[in-house]
Amino acid sequence: MRKFENIIKIVADKLIALLALLLLSPLYIYLMLRVKASSEGPVFFKQERLGQYGHPFLIYKFRTMQPNAEQYGPTLASLQDTRITPLGRTMRRYHLDELPQFWNVLKGDMSLVGPRPERQFYIDQIMKRAPEFRQLLALRPGITSLGMTKYGYASNVDQMIERLQYDKWYYDHLSTALDFKILVETVKITLRGSGI
Repeated sequence: MRKFENIIKIVADKLIALLALLLLSPLYIYLMLRVKASSEGPVFFKQERLGQYGHPFLIYKFRTMQPNAEQYGPTLASLQDTRITPLGRTMRRYHLDELPQFWNVLKGDMSLVGPRPERQFYIDQIMKRAPEFRQLLALRPGITSLGMTKYGYASNVDQMIERLQYDKWYYDHLSTALDFKILVETVKITLRGSGI
């Protein structure tokens, strides 16, 4: 991405994130109350992910699973996952659980568009089989990505590596126009409710 495009991307990220946080504040309050009333546990879910250049940061989401969901270690969500609460399933379907990540964008941890950030646990496994993933760590991770719009959620490492190919293509074709297309496609997917 050319320097001026990168500046545009950073400024647009901050402005859109701030606008989203302000305009969607009634929805945030509603979802906070619903999550709190629907099951025991905290309203927000936070987890360490690797960001740009491999720097760790805390990603924020609305909690969609039972509080002890990973008591036996890291486990990716699947279509019939019994750990997901009924409200959590609806939020995941429309990607409402991702809304707190606008705060991550405003802080500078994430971008609106970029490869999805993963945990060190899964990155270690991916790197053994697909070392080209290292290139993607040069980018700021995103709320949405080409991999998410073209492939969707991954429930195991094999699927993560398959999705990775789309993010590798994104890395090789970075542009403001491509980011815009991914954002438009993300809105369509969200309105269709095609998450898990």
